[in-house]
Amino acid sequence: MSQHRFVFIGTYTEAILFGTGQIVQGKGRGIHIYRFDTASGALEPYGLAEGIRNPSYLAIHPSRRYLYAVNELKEFEGQTCGAISAFALDPESGRLSFINQRATHGTDPCHLSVAQTGECVLVANFASGSACVLPIRPDGSLGDATDVVQHHGFSIDPRRQAGPHAHAVTLDNRGRYVFVPDLGLDKVMIYELDAARGALKPHTTPWVEVRPGAGPRQLVMHPGGRFAYLINELNSTMMAFRYDGDRGTLEEIQTLSTLPDGFDGKSSCAEVQISPVGDLLYGSNRGHDSLVIYAVDQAEGTLTRIGHVSTRGKTPRNFAVDPDGNWVLVANQDSDNIAVFRVDHGTGGLVAAGATTSVPMPVCVKVL
Repeated sequence: MSQHRFVFIGTYTEAILFGTGQIVQGKGRGIHIYRFDTASGALEPYGLAEGIRNPSYLAIHPSRRYLYAVNELKEFEGQTCGAISAFALDPESGRLSFINQRATHGTDPCHLSVAQTGECVLVANFASGSACVLPIRPDGSLGDATDVVQHHGFSIDPRRQAGPHAHAVTLDNRGRYVFVPDLGLDKVMIYELDAARGALKPHTTPWVEVRPGAGPRQLVMHPGGRFAYLINELNSTMMAFRYDGDRGTLEEIQTLSTLPDGFDGKSSCAEVQISPVGDLLYGSNRGHDSLVIYAVDQAEGTLTRIGHVSTRGKTPRNFAVDPDGNWVLVANQDSDNIAVFRVDHGTGGLVAAGATTSVPMPVCVKVL
């Protein structure tokens, strides 16, 4: 078995206005490709897919032969919307070849997921607060959107929650239900997916509400299918849910802070990921600039905080757990670097591996 994997890093290539009011000047050149040594943890520059605007968040097709990137934009081809770009991916060489682009019918698309059947891709449009479905053709190219669902409403924070802000799209393990955390509404919207038609039907229980001002951002399913975990951006909390896959319902079990006891600085959450076997859960803190690590009770779904590790950089926007569960790669957006950590399976902790790797404005990390 090869000790190398390919790593794809999405970046900002041009200026973008965030929901916080901050304007970030993009430094990236496109999708940066690295070879990752799974024995040492070293990253080696390998390639670059250029000419793509703000390919910030990435998703890999179940066949491993295609990669999709949101183009996090407010304008695309004269329309007030962003886009998704499709690439052919050679799993042997790691090379990307551009196929096509399609509009997302909403502004600032920030997250996307590919259905387990490989028939469609789903995207969250953050600024306009909507979710969109686009069909995937047999050659991996994207068709025009087949469904767009617009969220409505607001919550208690007049600056961050004056309107809807869909932040992610997560499918359950069966590919039947779709969960869209909406930061602006303090709700996780729930839909039933018809992958063949590319349609989203509101669930009979159309949402789960979280605490006012929490700002739900991303949700991850436990690999066993019975639990789900939601990270909240604005109040820096992690929520554990019991999940009924037959009914598509979430029942809250527990809510914990993602920050150390006594921390009184400014921080907000970004990414949540779980280990392949479901025993460890991770969340990123921007401001505290750390990953929080929880042990997962595999029977009950509850969390026990193991501790925190510095991300060795500023603003950990996104991170990835490699498919073997032995490594965690963190994209530090505002310090332009990727930090690699080895998982200590005895303690559950993370151990830094070598020097950090310089990457301009990294936003998303995907390991093939």
